[in-house]
Amino acid sequence: MNDGQISGQESFNAVKMIKIANAPCSWGALEFDLEEKSEEIGFEQVLDEIKATGYIGTELGDLGFMPTSPEELRREIKKRDLELLGAFVPVDLKNEDKHQSGVSAALKVAKLMYEAGFEKALIVLADDNGKDSERTQNAGRIKSDMELEEKQWSDFANGANLIAKSVKETYGIKTVFHHHCGGFIETPNEIDRLMNLTDPELIGLCLDTGHFAFGGGNPASVLKKYANRLWHVHFKDFNPTAAQNSKDANGDYFDAIKKGVFCELGKGNVDFKAIVNQLNELDYDEWIVVEQDILPGMGHPKTCAQSNRSYIRTLGL
Repeated sequence: MNDGQISGQESFNAVKMIKIANAPCSWGALEFDLEEKSEEIGFEQVLDEIKATGYIGTELGDLGFMPTSPEELRREIKKRDLELLGAFVPVDLKNEDKHQSGVSAALKVAKLMYEAGFEKALIVLADDNGKDSERTQNAGRIKSDMELEEKQWSDFANGANLIAKSVKETYGIKTVFHHHCGGFIETPNEIDRLMNLTDPELIGLCLDTGHFAFGGGNPASVLKKYANRLWHVHFKDFNPTAAQNSKDANGDYFDAIKKGVFCELGKGNVDFKAIVNQLNELDYDEWIVVEQDILPGMGHPKTCAQSNRSYIRTLGL
C-alpha cells in the first residue's frame, strides 16, 4: 500500500480515534479578496487530491468555492468517500453593527452543511482577518497597543456568543473560534481573554498550531489548559526564518505566506510529537485538519499534502 491509499483497517481506526483531514486553503483557496483568486484550483481537483493523498475529510473553504446546493455538495463529498467537518466563517466581530450580518452568514453556511447531511460539522468562527491594516501589517509581531479596546472586547465576545447561540439553536451545530494572524485574536494573551469572555457551552477553541506559533506562543503548552474547549485542531507548521525574513523586509501577513511561513509539517518549529502525545492523553477523538496555507498559484499542493500525510503517519496517526 502506498502513502496515497488508505486500508480498510486504517479507515476504521480513523473513525474510532483521531481523524485526519485536509482543507482547501492548502491548495490556495482562501477567504481573502486577492488578485491571485483567478489562479485558484477548482474544487473537484482539490477534493480528488485530498482523497488521493490519504485524507478522509475536508473543510468547506470559502463559501462558493464548493457547490452551494446541498444535494450537489453531498454528492461531491460522498462520491470520494470523504466527510465535511467544518466551514470557516470570518466576521467583523469587534463592530456591533456587523453582528447581525455575521449571524446571517453563519446561518447560511450552517444551513448548507445541515441540509447536505453533515450535521456534526462545525462553524469555524474567526475575525474578518486581513481587513485591519495595522494587524495585517504586523502579523506575528503584535504589541499591546494594537489590541482591542475595552468596548471592542465586549462587543467581540458578545458577537461570537450571539452567532454561536443562533447556529446551535437553529441547526444544532457547534461553533469553535479560530485565532488567526493578520487579524484580531492572534496572541496567546488575546486567546486567553476571548476564551474567558465567551460562553464555554457555546464556543470551543479551534487550536491552529501554526497560527499559535506565529502569534508568539508554543502550541504544545496550551492543550491541557483548554482541554474542555478543544473541539477542533488545525495542524500547521511555522517557519521562524521565513517570519524573520518577512519582518526584515517590513512585510505584511501575505508577504509572510509568500515567504513560506507555513511550511510542510515537520520542517518548522512546532513540536507535533508532543502535541499528539497530549491529544492522546486527553482522549481527543475529533478531527485534525492539515492546513498549509498558501496563496493561489503557489507551490505544489498535492505533493505537500502527500508529504504532510506521510509525516503525520510517523506520529502514529
